[in-house]
Amino acid sequence: MSTTHSSPSLTCVRLSFNWPDGTEVFSGFDWQAGPGRTGLIGSNGSGKSTLLRLLSGELAPAGGSVQVSGEIGYLPQGLTLETGRRVDDALGIAEARAALHAIEAGDVREENFTAVGDGWDVEERARAMLDQLGLERIGLDRTIGELSGGESVMLRLAALLLRRPDVLLLDEPTNNLDRRARRRLYETVSAWHGVLVVVSHDRELLELVDRVAELRAGGIRTFGGTLSAYEEAIATEQDAAERKLRVAEADVKRQRRELIEARVKLAKRVRYGNKMRANKSQPKIVMNERKREAQVSAGKHRILHEQRLDDARGRLDEAAGKVRDDDEIRVDLPFTAVPSGRQVLTLRELEVRYGARAELRVHGAERIALTGDNGTGKTTLLRTIAGRLAPVSGEAEAHVPLRYLPQRLDLLDDSLTLVENVCALAPSASVNQVRAQLARFLFRGARADQTVGTLSGGERFRATLAALMLAEPAPQLLMLDEPTNNLDMASVRQLRSALESYAGALIVACHDMPFLRDIGVTRWLRLDGELQECDPADL
Repeated sequence: MSTTHSSPSLTCVRLSFNWPDGTEVFSGFDWQAGPGRTGLIGSNGSGKSTLLRLLSGELAPAGGSVQVSGEIGYLPQGLTLETGRRVDDALGIAEARAALHAIEAGDVREENFTAVGDGWDVEERARAMLDQLGLERIGLDRTIGELSGGESVMLRLAALLLRRPDVLLLDEPTNNLDRRARRRLYETVSAWHGVLVVVSHDRELLELVDRVAELRAGGIRTFGGTLSAYEEAIATEQDAAERKLRVAEADVKRQRRELIEARVKLAKRVRYGNKMRANKSQPKIVMNERKREAQVSAGKHRILHEQRLDDARGRLDEAAGKVRDDDEIRVDLPFTAVPSGRQVLTLRELEVRYGARAELRVHGAERIALTGDNGTGKTTLLRTIAGRLAPVSGEAEAHVPLRYLPQRLDLLDDSLTLVENVCALAPSASVNQVRAQLARFLFRGARADQTVGTLSGGERFRATLAALMLAEPAPQLLMLDEPTNNLDMASVRQLRSALESYAGALIVACHDMPFLRDIGVTRWLRLDGELQECDPADL
């Protein structure tokens, strides 16, 4: 990776990269990102995170080059920090801060002045950055282990921003962030003036970008504007592509019909010529010449129609290639339905670990959003309801079959195939019935025979969701914990369509407001010490 110091930019020139097992990710890949905010999207496995790692220099390309103008800052997805590290160390200011304190205490050795350098205001800048990102309560002497997952993400972002990079790369930065932290991140992104490339499925974040770059089939296309503008452009493009496809299909049918008609005419001419020769109605030399002329003419006619058919098929293939095959989950789950008056869940004077309290009754097919800041106990509450944790006091009673999808997708056996996993959860169903249902979750044919350990993140989520929904007895209460984390845009759409088919009660812990609105939430709860009804406008 080469670095220059003109106007900040990122450039990929004929970039190639393969994984050690030979899987090709990029070949001859060209792209440039200049100043402004770029949202990088694409399906799971398309190479978004890999591209950021190549741009940051964390991975080396097999061929081509990455050229970066200016200093680069990279926030990877899922990076964990040592719990024993102090906040000032994570911010990269521990040495300068210690030297500054030593000088203030009267230690005027040269190495202390060297360590401070120009950073005499390092503490003030660090605290101002923490305040800007909503971490004002975090002291510089605290340890990482005292922070929530969302606070750790924002701390890593603060460390990057303190370096004042020209180029900022963010990989799914809103994962695990509560609404308050997300708003701080949105403000930071809105105010960014250098080069920013952000991989995200967060619609609110992607409405702040200047352009959307889509990775697809090893290539990239850039669309000006926000996510909404991108979706509008794709919809218009797909309408045109589908019209072209219908025209091409009709043309192929017409060319096939004309070729058949041409062959029928040729056959008639042959029969007529044979009949004339049998009757010897004309001299043999004339008959032979006419036969030769007819064969030449018929051959040219046949070749012309075959060529037209080949051309029509080529146009059909080209038109079909421009129509996106973004399948949606379509599944009928009648046994999940709950009568509107039936009691589904009761929480009586429930207290869970870390002090959260809840009193709740759920009836019928309610769709409940469980919100609250990071660290308030939402996951702990769901795990207690699911029976995975014992309550401190009180009672959690589910009156219908319940299934729980945790943030960690560890419900399936990695060594078994998807079919085998679902069969274990639905022992009375035949293998063919399981396969038929899995096909509706887009696991068709041999894809249902993949071992779970080989699935991509989005596929694993879809597989776990399928296994939960197809389990016996059918779940009439489904609880999801941050289900959109790490999902691409297509997977979020697929999850949405699956939940549209689900007829039972639903409790979703999530900070993704557009997703919650899309799935038709009927009741909003907030956990902040106690579980209370809330207005979504206040979140």
